[in-house]
Amino acid sequence: MGQFDGKVVVVTGGAGGIGRCICEAFAKEGATVCVFDLVDNPYFVGDLADKGTLERFAEKVIADYGRVDFLINNAAPLMRGIDTCSYEAFEYALQVGVTAPFYLSKLFIPYMPAGSSIINISSSRDRMSQPQTESYTAAKGGIAALTHALAVSLSGRVRVNSISPGWIDNAYTAYEGADATQHPAGRVGYPPDIAHMVLFLCSDKAGFITGENICIDGGMTHQMIYHDDGGWKWEEG
Repeated sequence: MGQFDGKVVVVTGGAGGIGRCICEAFAKEGATVCVFDLVDNPYFVGDLADKGTLERFAEKVIADYGRVDFLINNAAPLMRGIDTCSYEAFEYALQVGVTAPFYLSKLFIPYMPAGSSIINISSSRDRMSQPQTESYTAAKGGIAALTHALAVSLSGRVRVNSISPGWIDNAYTAYEGADATQHPAGRVGYPPDIAHMVLFLCSDKAGFITGENICIDGGMTHQMIYHDDGGWKWEEG
């Protein structure tokens, strides 16, 4: 018996990377998983930026199962910088990263029973940036804010939380040296580090947690770095 036997889970961007790991973790615990991805997968292929496609997906899930217990908004938006990002590309990033999670939540809420959860996958970039990442960073900041707004609007009905991954290596590369040691945890992250938290937040053990953003980044966002401190040196790029 799995802890999620009989539950129905929707995972966007579930065909690869973190999303695929989340799907596999839920399936292992007995849940039925409905994937929505732009690339080939066993359930539904489509573009999250298209309103009609979102509606068709929701209609299919409800026709097939009649309910959604957990909605995992995981699909990644485009990453483009201020120098090269067009108006259309920026708008597309927000459609995938913020509008689609909002609209899927709206479509599924009437079919989400008591004890349901929405988990939004944000990023540590919701609070820090590299150059030329504006479209991705804006979308991730948006979904982090959407999380606490939904949590308040849906109080007593559906719990809503977000997770902000840091450096997650989908290829499970064993990094050594500076790539690993710059993390206070001593390593880069891997997809199960995120999937485990998703399942916890969807479980009854997290019943008192809503509106929260949990950053899973090996401690990187808490490490203060100054030139010539701790072996770090600033060099012009």
